[in-house]
Amino acid sequence: MLRQASQPDTIAVEAIDLVKDFNETRAVNGVTLAVPTGSIFGLLGPNGAGKTTTLRMLIGIIDPSSGTRRVLGRERPLEAANEVGYLPEERGLYPAMQARDAIAFMGALRGLPIAEGRRRADALLTEHGLGDWSKKPIRTLSKGMAQIVQLLGTIIHKPRLIVLDEPFAGLDAINQAKLEELIRRETRAGVTVIFSTHVIAHAERLCERVAIIAKGKVAFDGRVDEARARLRPIVRLRTRASDGPWRDAIPAGARREGDEYVFELPEGGPEPLLKALIDGGAGIETLAIERPGLHDAFVHIAGDAAAAAMGQEKPQ
Repeated sequence: MLRQASQPDTIAVEAIDLVKDFNETRAVNGVTLAVPTGSIFGLLGPNGAGKTTTLRMLIGIIDPSSGTRRVLGRERPLEAANEVGYLPEERGLYPAMQARDAIAFMGALRGLPIAEGRRRADALLTEHGLGDWSKKPIRTLSKGMAQIVQLLGTIIHKPRLIVLDEPFAGLDAINQAKLEELIRRETRAGVTVIFSTHVIAHAERLCERVAIIAKGKVAFDGRVDEARARLRPIVRLRTRASDGPWRDAIPAGARREGDEYVFELPEGGPEPLLKALIDGGAGIETLAIERPGLHDAFVHIAGDAAAAAMGQEKPQ
């Protein structure tokens, strides 16, 4: 049984110690996470980290080797299938089918009557600038347009949970922005969205919480600002003086990038650093303090986790 502390009205998806073995390969090794209802949750990780396998276990496409999960209050995820919209990493549409019929067909798979699906499909295609393509065969659409059609098929039945596996892959910048706004709009209506990606910029713009998976394990699970706080701010300093007592304030590990010193902000914060530079006659030209982004935190967290896992043996 799942832990009693879980509250189905506040937690849309929960997993505890999910493990998945494929023959002698352990693809997922004890994933535990909880996705709040109505949130945008990012599942981040390098290629081969176990993101797709985790998503498929969460919504019941495959069963875990061990562990438990709950989706929309149900311990058997397939019981919630008609309330879930899923976009797999492997895209696939029938090339001879009209765009509106492709969307309606995906809705019918989730229990939506075909006539209602066509009506909603026409409205969605028009809303997303593809109204003129409603009755065109899929094979006549560009790759990006076909992907938008499949995305619309994911939401046509108005699911409570949307799961997107690498949804931004293959989309140009304009359509990526449209997809980001679609995700925000769905969550404003109370829908929970989980998406996997290895392009961290999308997660930084969209997500309230993220889980970083490396080597099949959760290396981090929490708010985006908590992930960024794993790294100290970076100082970029340019001085007029080339030497002097102020040099003692520059950490030993500082590097040079052109005429700038680049180093982590010392533990004492900016005030002692500034005083030492001024008193030491540095002649500050520029001093910028940059907060590390989610990309930097991801590389740091995933890299450390992968390095720690290098010596692990295969499961017995």
